[in-house]
Amino acid sequence: MLRPIVVGLDGSHESLAAADWAAREALRRGLPLRLVHAWEGLPADASDLPELEAPRHWARRILRGALDRLNERYPQLYLSGDQIARPAADALVAEGAESELLVLGSRSFSGFGGFMAGSVASATVAHAARPVVLVRAGQIPEDEHLPDTEGRSSARAPYRAVVVGVDPAHSCEELLAFAFESATLRTAPLRVVYAWHLPYMPVAAEAKARKAMQETAEGTLDHLLGPWREKYPALELDVLTPEGRPAERLLDAAKDAGLLIVGRRIRPARIGAHIGPITHAMVHHVHCPVAVVPHE
Repeated sequence: MLRPIVVGLDGSHESLAAADWAAREALRRGLPLRLVHAWEGLPADASDLPELEAPRHWARRILRGALDRLNERYPQLYLSGDQIARPAADALVAEGAESELLVLGSRSFSGFGGFMAGSVASATVAHAARPVVLVRAGQIPEDEHLPDTEGRSSARAPYRAVVVGVDPAHSCEELLAFAFESATLRTAPLRVVYAWHLPYMPVAAEAKARKAMQETAEGTLDHLLGPWREKYPALELDVLTPEGRPAERLLDAAKDAGLLIVGRRIRPARIGAHIGPITHAMVHHVHCPVAVVPHE
């Protein structure tokens, strides 16, 4: 049985943009799409108090409105939806575990509003067992594509590059599998970024050390990508090994991307949500959709 793509809804512009992106991704992957709205309100038969009817009505409207909207825009998509009476982060993590991919709306640091903007999204990304994609408000199909020959936005133009940041010191298999598949589905180039940083040393030794580290980085990445080149020989691959802080270099590489993919190391359970400093920076400062892939 096919795992669905799951999208979390909260009625915000971000979650509606996420639903649209998820619908297009479901069509690319040939998968069903499942919409989930988690609400901790009382069950319908818990009370007849009239003041409880308004929030129930709003909760139903969020899901129904999104279903109607997507059915109209993507009639060929197999679509379903459900309301879940439990805390949002718990519900999304549980739903994500049974999905191929979980998609959420996301805001930057300066934003305020729907629950996807803060603690729920952070907790979900930090604990999800499957990849999670975060989508900003205002994302439209044309944003995934390069400008056409006249410089205008067009969904008929080729896809923008897929960018993935890697650290060969840790397992990259899940990360690269998701990246190569995503680029192949779009017939888009894949840009692989491995940034390295020169440690402090005497000035006289810097030039020689820099050259050695650059060569090591290139050799390490070439070895890492060897099996993937053989598996995807037709895919256009752009390999970057820039010097600098990984977060800064990855932000530079993703400025014109259609999708950025970063990893999250799976750690033993502990208090709070931890996604790592580089992934944290990407989630909050990159404008294109960001996929966070958990790995060992």
